[in-house]
Amino acid sequence: MTHPMDLIPAPARVEGPYRCDFVLDRRTTLSAAAGTETTARWLRHTLGAAFGLPLRETADENATNSVRLRLDDSLAPEAYRLHVVINEVVEIIGGGPAGVFWGAQTLRQLLGPEAFRAAPVGTKAVAGLTAQTIEDAPRFGWRGLMLDVSRHFMPKGDVLRYLDLLAAHKLNVFHFHLTDDQGWRIEIKRHPRLTEVGSWRARSKWGHRASPLWDETPHGGFYTQDDIREIVAYAADRHITVVPEIDLPGHSQAAIAAYPELGNTDVVDTAALTVWDSWGVNPNVLAPTEAVLRFYEGVFEEVLDLFPAATSPFVHVGGDECPKDQWKASPAAQARIEELGLADEDELQSWFIRHFDRWLAARGRRLIGWDEILEGGLADGAAVSSWRGYGGGIAAAEAGHDVVMCPEQQVYLDHRQAPGEDEPMPIGYVRTLEDVYRFEPVPPGLSPEAAAHILGTQANVWTEVMQNRSRVDYQVFPRLAAFAEVAWSALPAPEARDYPAFERRMDTHYRRLDALGVDYRPPAGPHPRQQRPGVLGRPLEGKPPIV
Repeated sequence: MTHPMDLIPAPARVEGPYRCDFVLDRRTTLSAAAGTETTARWLRHTLGAAFGLPLRETADENATNSVRLRLDDSLAPEAYRLHVVINEVVEIIGGGPAGVFWGAQTLRQLLGPEAFRAAPVGTKAVAGLTAQTIEDAPRFGWRGLMLDVSRHFMPKGDVLRYLDLLAAHKLNVFHFHLTDDQGWRIEIKRHPRLTEVGSWRARSKWGHRASPLWDETPHGGFYTQDDIREIVAYAADRHITVVPEIDLPGHSQAAIAAYPELGNTDVVDTAALTVWDSWGVNPNVLAPTEAVLRFYEGVFEEVLDLFPAATSPFVHVGGDECPKDQWKASPAAQARIEELGLADEDELQSWFIRHFDRWLAARGRRLIGWDEILEGGLADGAAVSSWRGYGGGIAAAEAGHDVVMCPEQQVYLDHRQAPGEDEPMPIGYVRTLEDVYRFEPVPPGLSPEAAAHILGTQANVWTEVMQNRSRVDYQVFPRLAAFAEVAWSALPAPEARDYPAFERRMDTHYRRLDALGVDYRPPAGPHPRQQRPGVLGRPLEGKPPIV
């Protein structure tokens, strides 16, 4: 069993633990009130498998030697109270179904690292808990991870695994980056070439884009519509919102390679374009035509059907890193600017974003985009993912727009974790576990009115140099554990946070990650098999100022 002070994220309040125990054994039953059924199924699947316990259902709400799941609407929807009574009952009470589920995640941690295994490793089918009461609730409503499956495709089973890893850390938003220059990953039935052509590239740059090396193996893959439905349903059972991202008007070469008419055909031979095999900012952007709008409306119609409003109220449209050179050179684009009465190419990009903001709003959804959507004027209902530091988020929040804070210098988990040549394909600045633990999502000096527009925070994982699940694991963990605590727990100011105590709790958490098979970066540095000697990364020295 685990001491409650080893929990990650740290809970708000703990009373106890006391000396006496509650033991789950083969006689232990499970009582689930209406609204808690998904958590009951999850407990049977996870704890039942880990300890070999049936956790039989009982309708007796007063049964002893039982795990009881209840709702109490006097609590906030994601809040919970976990009460372990000596030799009698484990009770998890949530303000809503999500609160009960997060309480169940805490229960799993309390039962020890063995609770994270897929089958029993001991000889006794029992699990012990000390008597105690834990009361907890999240600081932010948006606690997310963005996973880029466009640069390197992650098979469906690995995506489902990452949803479980998010849930284990009480993260509740999965930002699903599905399209980019290097690959289109979602089946759109009315436009089949998006996956027939756009989901495969002939080769991939091996390392940073300045590297002279190539992986000549064709790379690709996509999710069928049934795969997407399965992912969304799996996430919903874990109280995770899925935010699909369909990039426009930049980061679109895979789509243009599939349908050349989407590009600026008067200045580029778009028929000669293929899915991009390198990294960086691509010059090939969508043409500002009515035909392109209709094409992407058709894409979004299918996307909305796959991601229902109840589980995916936000739709991400990218909007970042859109070079304007082709629009400046294109007579058709210049004529469009004049026809629409726009001032320049920045306003033309804003015209794209505003169109889909209105289109999505008319269908009960909210648009969110990277902070470049501020350029040329922000659509009224749009929310902002602030990635280029705090500045864009501050400007958007002060203007009354909702913001998700995900600044590159703090929570881009593709950035290296330590200095030195042992880090595999090092990218960006050093961002250690402690750096992430001291990240503060709400910038100091923000007005109270603006601070209320900070929906929360997310960490971003771009996969240019992450070819498989193990590489993603290495970059994401253990830093995601620190990020999860920042997003959930009511921590003091960054400089006052007790990082040594967090490190001590991580000693237990590493054992949980081991049980889950997570290929994390060890505290002492990468294993030899995790290194990539001789492959060029993007080594930048020092740490930039916080902006």
